[in-house]
Amino acid sequence: MNYPIPAKTAISELEVKKSRFIGIASHADSRDAALTILEKIRADYPDARHHCWAYQLGHPDTPTSAAMGDDGEPSGTAGKPILNVIQHKDVSDVMVVVVRYFGGIKLGAGGLVRAYSGAAQAAMADLAIKHHVSLTALSIVSDFRHEQFIRHFADTHQGQISDVVYTDNVALTLHLPDEATDPFETSIGALNIQVRRATE
Repeated sequence: MNYPIPAKTAISELEVKKSRFIGIASHADSRDAALTILEKIRADYPDARHHCWAYQLGHPDTPTSAAMGDDGEPSGTAGKPILNVIQHKDVSDVMVVVVRYFGGIKLGAGGLVRAYSGAAQAAMADLAIKHHVSLTALSIVSDFRHEQFIRHFADTHQGQISDVVYTDNVALTLHLPDEATDPFETSIGALNIQVRRATE
């Protein structure tokens, strides 16, 4: 599945009644990666009052995982608004952290929701996007004469070749975008090429 993901980290800042809200949106392709980002941001902003966050993984239309944290703010006023912003953007594999430096004036529940939403929106608006492409790994054994055909197919379909071994024939691992896998298998039907979908 192809879908938009962050290309690099975006940082934005919002001030609301003397409180600073720093929104940081980053690429994270797993829960561990998201929590590693959170720990790094806590280390980068150690004197902040709150480090609230949310992430979403997998295709934006059918996420495989999502989570959020209020980090001491009243329940539902920080993590949920951040996650709502993510869910309304066509982007996934994303971790958004909003760092708050308390300015001494309480904002109330509605004010907090608006502030955390605003900081998350600003970071997401500045986010550069690239596309995640799911790849299928194929283990291939072929006569030498077909190697050039395989390499050409990989080049023209955004595939990658790894683990090439030459013996009496050529054995290689080919990573193809999911949508190119069936056409590849069809195109080699008449050739003496053994293919199996690798388990990674």
